[in-house]
Amino acid sequence: MTLEGANVQLKELYRLRKEQETVIKKINRFHAKLSQVGPEQVEKYYDQLRSHYAKAKVLAESEASASSLCMEQLAGLLTPGQITVNGRKRADAGDQKRKRMKSDADSSRLSSPTFPRTPVANSGIVPGDQVAARVTADDAENHEWIVVKVTRYDRDTNKYEVIDEEPDDDAESGQQRKYKLPASCIIPFPKKADASSAPEFLPGSQVLAVYPHTTALYKASVVGPHRKKRSDDYLLEFDGDEEEGTDGLPKRQVSFYHVVQLPDGHRQ
Repeated sequence: MTLEGANVQLKELYRLRKEQETVIKKINRFHAKLSQVGPEQVEKYYDQLRSHYAKAKVLAESEASASSLCMEQLAGLLTPGQITVNGRKRADAGDQKRKRMKSDADSSRLSSPTFPRTPVANSGIVPGDQVAARVTADDAENHEWIVVKVTRYDRDTNKYEVIDEEPDDDAESGQQRKYKLPASCIIPFPKKADASSAPEFLPGSQVLAVYPHTTALYKASVVGPHRKKRSDDYLLEFDGDEEEGTDGLPKRQVSFYHVVQLPDGHRQ
């Protein structure tokens, strides 16, 4: 457990509570209106109320889950031998990038609508796919790669339109970031349901991988032993992933569908 992980959970808990406050205010306004409308309008307001109550229930369940995760993170910080600071060498540069990966249930509630799944640009990528995307300029000092969802391919500009599904922590509105990126900034992930689509990276290979419990990708090295099945997790050492009180880099397990070839010219 790290201070950074606890901070992420606290931010998520704060976001959920702010969103609940907004929903509760809407519910109270609708109740006030019910006493002022005629019988012919009551059903319409009841339908909208049911929708807001359903959203409030989902948010309450998400808050309970986030609270439990937050307590686990904070408890870990108080355990002897656990890291309390500097869990990542470049924590100051990576705070915004290392966002918590949502569970399947969270994603179904908070992700964008389903898109027509028609392949685009002869790449095998279809709208709705999650891909690795570089969201920094070619000449940036450090390249930032994150997990995004493809919404469409613009044939006129030859670019993919994608969204970062995690709300922007720096924006009061909590809006999702949108990007238009050329194919050179997009790397499709291996298919989760088809391990045969995944390349085999031997020990010693340099790769780009999703750091556990985040939506950010970093350079890593594959370490042994060799995987028994193509669908097994990779054991990786992430560059700069030093931990206080330990010798060498920690070895972290990453699913095969979150590991891709390291791009040429990658800077981190």
